[in-house]
Amino acid sequence: MPSQSGNNDRDIRGSLSLSLGRLVDNLFERFSSPRHENRNRRILLVATAIILTFVIFPRQEFMSVRHEAGDIASTDIRATRDHLLEDRALTERKRKEAENAVPFVYSFDQQAAAELVKRFEQALVVLREAATHRQDAEQASVDEALSDIFGFAPSRAEIAALMRLGSSSELIEQVSQLADHLYSHKIIADKGRFAADSAHGITLVDSRSGEPLGKMEYAVAPLSVEEAGAALKEVRIAAGGVSQRETESLKGLVAKAVKPNLSFNDDLTIRNRMQARESVRPSYIQVKRGEMIVRVGERITEDQAQKLEMLFAARHGIHHLFTAIGIMGLVLVLFYFPYRFARKNIRKFSPTSKDLLLIALITVGLFFVFKIGMTVSAALGTPFPSIDTHDYFYLFPFAVGPMIIRIILNSEVAMVYAAITAPLLGIMFNNSLFVVVYALLGGIVGAHGVRHCKDRSRIYTAGLKVSVVNLAMAFSFQVMGDSFLTTQTLWSAAFALAGGIVCSAIVTGVIPLIETVFHYVTDIKLLELSNLNSPILRELMVRAPGTYHHSVLVGNLVEAAAEAINANPLLARVAAYYHDIGKISKPQYFIENVGGGENRHDKLSPNMSALILISHVKEGVELAREHRLGRPIIDIIRQSHGTALISFFYGKAKNVATEGQTVNERDFRYPGPKPQTREAGLVMLADCVEAASRTLADPTPARIQGLVQKIINNIFIDGQLDECELTLKNLHEIAKSFNQILAGIYHHRIDYPEPAYKEKDKTPGGKKTLEGSDNEQTKTPSDRDETPKKGGGDDLRRLGISR
Repeated sequence: MPSQSGNNDRDIRGSLSLSLGRLVDNLFERFSSPRHENRNRRILLVATAIILTFVIFPRQEFMSVRHEAGDIASTDIRATRDHLLEDRALTERKRKEAENAVPFVYSFDQQAAAELVKRFEQALVVLREAATHRQDAEQASVDEALSDIFGFAPSRAEIAALMRLGSSSELIEQVSQLADHLYSHKIIADKGRFAADSAHGITLVDSRSGEPLGKMEYAVAPLSVEEAGAALKEVRIAAGGVSQRETESLKGLVAKAVKPNLSFNDDLTIRNRMQARESVRPSYIQVKRGEMIVRVGERITEDQAQKLEMLFAARHGIHHLFTAIGIMGLVLVLFYFPYRFARKNIRKFSPTSKDLLLIALITVGLFFVFKIGMTVSAALGTPFPSIDTHDYFYLFPFAVGPMIIRIILNSEVAMVYAAITAPLLGIMFNNSLFVVVYALLGGIVGAHGVRHCKDRSRIYTAGLKVSVVNLAMAFSFQVMGDSFLTTQTLWSAAFALAGGIVCSAIVTGVIPLIETVFHYVTDIKLLELSNLNSPILRELMVRAPGTYHHSVLVGNLVEAAAEAINANPLLARVAAYYHDIGKISKPQYFIENVGGGENRHDKLSPNMSALILISHVKEGVELAREHRLGRPIIDIIRQSHGTALISFFYGKAKNVATEGQTVNERDFRYPGPKPQTREAGLVMLADCVEAASRTLADPTPARIQGLVQKIINNIFIDGQLDECELTLKNLHEIAKSFNQILAGIYHHRIDYPEPAYKEKDKTPGGKKTLEGSDNEQTKTPSDRDETPKKGGGDDLRRLGISR
């Protein structure tokens, strides 16, 4: 029971893994759909640019916290660009000084004395009219008129005195002199405020015209309204026929009618002060690019805190928005134009939509890691003040991206990727040219170091190469910065050496994850698939041993040929192992799996036989997808037979066809496509050559050479190699390689002196031939044991292949 339960658990896990794999495949196929490919790529470009803009911006200079005087700086803070910063405190102080220097404005009525006399004259006119029309006048209307003139209602005694005044021209003259005497002292409403304002300065303006009258002179102190009334009591009025009581009433009326002729003008004062404030220009502080504001571990002074506050304020607002828009535009330009250039000018630069999605995810992920690293390195300035914050940058794994892309895709894509991301990293690291150079060279060396990566140790070897280059650049930067042979040099050298190892560790951990999720086939994955004890190859060995042996031999042939023409020998060999796995479902319909029994094709029509042979390609693709062998191997399985003709059943169909019945050649050809890569072409050639070599009765080197040349010639003439990159020189090298391998396989041995058992030679034709081979187009039944005819030799010479 435990064993059965364990098997069930494995089946469930296998089903879940398969379902997840199919789901991921469907998502990738939908994203890579040719119908919407351009739209999806544009969406990916814009989305990646937006995300990277949010990651890059705000940069470290915008992330700095606001410091106050007395704080300890956790990192060196430099100006990352030239600033002309407004010293707001100094500007405000100057404006306050200018505002306080403005004198207070008072309005002065120069016609106040005449106005007072005029009011008395108007009152006398009212009283005269009332006396003339006594019978019609009413006391109420007289009181109302006087109240309007003086601003208050005079008493009966005051009215009587006023009427008495009207009959004496001498008294009205004395009132005029009295008014002049009073207003010569200037009468003010609030003498206390005037006293305070006079210490600051007072300017006068005409209350009627608004014209300035200059500064106020203090030769005669102004009087308050109360003081003016008291002064009137001391003035004597002498007029004939006027009693003392009437003169006192008259002085009381004058005292009550007196109004201030000097008053504070609030509007003009505020206006003058605003003009003085606005006339003061802002004060600026010039900060140059690279200027050290504060060093790590220092206590921030008032001046430094003020500069930091000004820098912080200058980074926000509309400038902040424009900077973000500029960074996003730069990201779009750096992504689009180098990509277009590479697509047009670099032959092997042709990433699919799936590849671009992977590159975008790698880029975004790495930039997030770098941003976190910047934050952490800034925070480490407090516990480790002896280490410059910039020294930590040598530890950053800038080469990870190019190394991963080189392992997954190719060197061309990795080179373009390094050239694009290096400037973006420089922008993120406060426009640092050092980071651009460091990231670019490290990425190039790392990508070069992992070429043809067939084991994990090569990744660490590449990491060591990156460390050496990092160390050389670290020393160069230290010498350029005049800080050579200091403690910073030691730290930067240590971090540079560790940086390459960090890159190797990250790549080693990430590659299996990418292989699993994105179904990429790296050389490391190919090494795992090359294990002949893998489940699908073991099943092939059990159910179709002939096909298994044939696949192993084809793998040996293509590996040697791939090395001869500088193709990928590992991919070619592994693809050869799996190119015929579709024969697992119907192994008895293929000649290599039948020892000499019944030929099942005898009971089938030629069309059905051809359909069975063709179906093994489709079934092989399905098995490869189920076992997640990867896109390169699936493509080679689909292309391994190209659009070759199954000549045996095609000829048989024409022989059995009735008169008037046409046989369509397309029904007897594999669906293709033709080989698209050199590795796929090698698998096709080796497949046909290995199958045909088994038909040689006496496989001497000469016969093997003739057979190999004829098979390659026939495949070439059939146009199966038109779409791959194999040249005539490549075909010549492939033929030589095949000859050497087959000669070693079919080498002759001397007879043993006393054989334990020797079977009598069978007569030719004693072994029944099974026509069901899917390589019938390569057989030459009539002349397979003879030297190739002259016509074939002429064809070979036309191809540039000599015997």
